[in-house]
Amino acid sequence: MKDILKEITRLRLSRNWSEYELAIRSNLSPSTISTWYRKNQTPTIPSLEKICKGLGITLSQFFAEGEDTLSLTQEQREMLDSWSSLNEKQQEIFLALLKAKGE
Repeated sequence: MKDILKEITRLRLSRNWSEYELAIRSNLSPSTISTWYRKNQTPTIPSLEKICKGLGITLSQFFAEGEDTLSLTQEQREMLDSWSSLNEKQQEIFLALLKAKGE
């Protein structure tokens, strides 16, 4: 079984986020996330869904085993990691740029 707190940490660090930033992006209090680590508690499913939404992934992706599960190239993984580190306004600008490029 996957260590949920380790996976949250791995995903958070891959985006260069602090626990505070993860909390803000996930609409959770920073103390909630801190408590999970201090008390070695597993988040509830609703909390984990918020974490996944904040990370920009689904629960299925969170629990998927192995790198090949999503069948992404290295460049695609890097792009998704970069996307996740953008704030909402930056994401809007990036999408507008991509849409304009296709016209």
